[in-house]
Amino acid sequence: MAATPSFDEGPRYLRELTEFLSIPSISADPARKPDLRQAAEWVAAQLAFANGRVVETAGHPVVLGEWLEAPGAPTILVYGHYDVQPPGDEAKWETPPFSPSVRDGRIYARGATDDKGPMLVPLKVAEAFLDELGALPLNVRFLFEGEEEVGSPSLAGVLRDHHGELEADLVVSADGAMWRPSEPSIAIAAKGILALDVVVTGPGTDLHSGRHGGAVQNPLHALAQLLAGLHEPEGTVAVGGFYDDVLPLSAADRAALARVPFDEEAYRLEVGVPALHGEPGFSTLERLWARPTLEVNGVEGGGRFTVIPRQARAHITCRLVPDQDPAAVFDAVAGHLGAHCPPGVEVAVEAEPGAVPAYAIAADHPAVRAATRALAAVYPDVETLLVRIGGTLPAASLFQEILGLKTLLFSFSTADEQLHAPNEFFRLSRLGEGMRAWAELWRLLALDEDGLHLG
Repeated sequence: MAATPSFDEGPRYLRELTEFLSIPSISADPARKPDLRQAAEWVAAQLAFANGRVVETAGHPVVLGEWLEAPGAPTILVYGHYDVQPPGDEAKWETPPFSPSVRDGRIYARGATDDKGPMLVPLKVAEAFLDELGALPLNVRFLFEGEEEVGSPSLAGVLRDHHGELEADLVVSADGAMWRPSEPSIAIAAKGILALDVVVTGPGTDLHSGRHGGAVQNPLHALAQLLAGLHEPEGTVAVGGFYDDVLPLSAADRAALARVPFDEEAYRLEVGVPALHGEPGFSTLERLWARPTLEVNGVEGGGRFTVIPRQARAHITCRLVPDQDPAAVFDAVAGHLGAHCPPGVEVAVEAEPGAVPAYAIAADHPAVRAATRALAAVYPDVETLLVRIGGTLPAASLFQEILGLKTLLFSFSTADEQLHAPNEFFRLSRLGEGMRAWAELWRLLALDEDGLHLG
């Protein structure tokens, strides 16, 4: 099958996206459980051509489907998520977050770009192939979850319990984001994450700072000392063993990153800092995309009253790169904090559930080559960039660990579309562009051009 559909039903696509976005499928809100089910049923109805069905999990349901009528062709598993983040302070929204509004070629609503707009794209691509050409060019399975925004706690169980229904050659994810709207990009790596809590405990109760100050160790002082000791002054992580499994950037990696247009001064102004700071010996982009980090996200204890608090707490996250084991990094950080604990207090370190290793797909992987060609067909005058993501994509790591499948990140969201923030939006032009690119990708994978050999 050489042809691809025409995608000439823009008004209907917008109407359906508006309907989907109107469902407040907030996975973090227990009161929204009926809305999550409504969203799952909406997606299943869209998959009627593929035996779309709602499948129960320990949490919110997943939606599965499959169209397997292309004998001899590869099989892909399309992934996305129908749940969304809470809207936050609704007073900061120009229009209500679940009353979609079209302005200046954009649709504004919670979930517009993460991930309802992008995940609608492959659904409409499959529909258009069947309506216009009578068949898909390859076999397609579908998996849409309702817990991505809360860390995908049920996904591993779904992958294990439904392994036979998810057999494929490749996962293609509608989740993720292109780096910038000015040029197409494919993310070939995403950092992992390890989150941990540090608790420093001193006296048996809060103490009056006038009566006891100077006689006991203050847990806040001790915590500040411990946190300051996690980095060298110039920005290197000072934890022994933190970098042990980090592979050095190759000359080819550094050259590829150097080719990505990136204005450090513009970035400094964008984030609003007087100077950039970080691990020496690396460019800002290398630090953002390819080096592990350790960040203190929050500190609490005491307050605006005259006590020495019994406890002080900090929350820390480490963003990891390929080959770093979250458990080994936790042991290194916990060991460092224990070894440097000041006298007069005790320190306890606890890892949060849900640590995720980094994910990567080779730049020359057949799927990446096919995706690059597909994007070139839609954006012929702009070079496709191979980029990396500083954030974490748990699903990609789980697909690799449990199903043994690589994931091609092929989202038509862009990173500037206010993901997780007020006034989230999705560029409507990306619907048509995304559909054309997904259709071309499926065509190329089916043809097995350039020795893709996925089937």
